[in-house]
Amino acid sequence: MARSVRTLVLALLFALVAGGAAAAPSAPAFRAPLVDGGTFDSRAFLGKKVLVVRFQASWCRLCVKQGPDMQKTWEDFHERGVEVIGVQVQDTLADARRFREAHGATYPGVLDPKLAVANRFGFKGTPYTVVIDRKGEMVARLPGSADAVRLARVLTPLVDRRAPPRPPSRLQ
Repeated sequence: MARSVRTLVLALLFALVAGGAAAAPSAPAFRAPLVDGGTFDSRAFLGKKVLVVRFQASWCRLCVKQGPDMQKTWEDFHERGVEVIGVQVQDTLADARRFREAHGATYPGVLDPKLAVANRFGFKGTPYTVVIDRKGEMVARLPGSADAVRLARVLTPLVDRRAPPRPPSRLQ
């Protein structure tokens, strides 16, 4: 009897420890047409850079209000290994271009008129922002407001992590 209780307790402890160490879900790879021509392929960034995927639309009031925040995020974090991609959902090419021009967007933008990309990320409405770490895991999903301050709080720890120290070189 004592042996079976001990086995049960160990099994429960193992289940608790294993459950607490679950990794964030992996981000789906996607390809979409760039607003300015060409194709964006997320596989070029997944696992290499921190990726901010912002689902937005020209007709979304909060997206319009936070347009400058996305540009600021791009300017503040691009040199630190962060790629921002604006995914224009349910927009025409002309509307997407007007939206980007109105906000001086220099970060890449793609079209997703039928929500093919958005639905793979659990899209529920605009705006919706997903942050993917360098391991390719979705570490933040931000429905609604995601201004520059909120994004900076999410991104700063991801880009400021120090690499583990290298062992000394034998050539010194």
